[in-house]
Amino acid sequence: MTASQDDLALALELADVADAITLARFRAADLVVETKPDLTPVSEADTAVERTLRERLASARPGDAIVGEEYGSSQAGETGRRWIVDPIDGTKNYVRGIPVWATLLALEEGGQLTVGVVSAPALHRRWWAARGQGAFGSDGLAPEPRRLGVSGVRALEDAQLVMSGFDGWDEQARLEQLIALSRACWRTRGFGDFWGYMLVAEGVAEVYCEAVVSLWDLAAPLLIVEEAGGTFTDLGGVRTPEGGDALASNGVLHEAALALVRR
Repeated sequence: MTASQDDLALALELADVADAITLARFRAADLVVETKPDLTPVSEADTAVERTLRERLASARPGDAIVGEEYGSSQAGETGRRWIVDPIDGTKNYVRGIPVWATLLALEEGGQLTVGVVSAPALHRRWWAARGQGAFGSDGLAPEPRRLGVSGVRALEDAQLVMSGFDGWDEQARLEQLIALSRACWRTRGFGDFWGYMLVAEGVAEVYCEAVVSLWDLAAPLLIVEEAGGTFTDLGGVRTPEGGDALASNGVLHEAALALVRR
């Protein structure tokens, strides 16, 4: 087993641990939810998952650094490697009982993302990738994982655009750009957060974009989209998982979509 395969195996094990925690508290009547300083919700499941994964990583990969949504960055590790953790992407869905949420895990080595896992247990879905080894997904419909590949659609007027909502675009005074992109596409649907990126990676949508997003939201999806053959940049066209904003596509339509929403 290569180093990346070994790290991917660990990430998949950590996803199993996270799924057990999140599913046990999903739709619980006594779920504890607090409001963070940025006015977004955080549940007891978010913090429990991140604490547990940090403990497991500290034991399994003691020289690696960790950055997570709820507890920030650990001290720089000795290995030049960094694990990026979003314990629940889609917390607002989670606390309202909507099953569209996932745990996101990624490994970055020397500035390069090498492992990514997105696990959405309430949807019975999981997606993963290791650099240079392709992207894969599993669900309850087939006994074996399937290799992912983006679509071959070559014109925006034939493309399906997915988006998380208007609020971030409105906050950034860029709603008109999103509407322009929507008008240029064949169809628009609101499948937000991690799921939009996974739909692009699966080839069932061509473009997904967000106006407000963070590192832990993007690291795992970026690798999975790229390993599926797609393109992933910010809205300025820069390939980065560092956050701010993002656009993922099947690659063929990337420049056309960027031209309508570019910063």
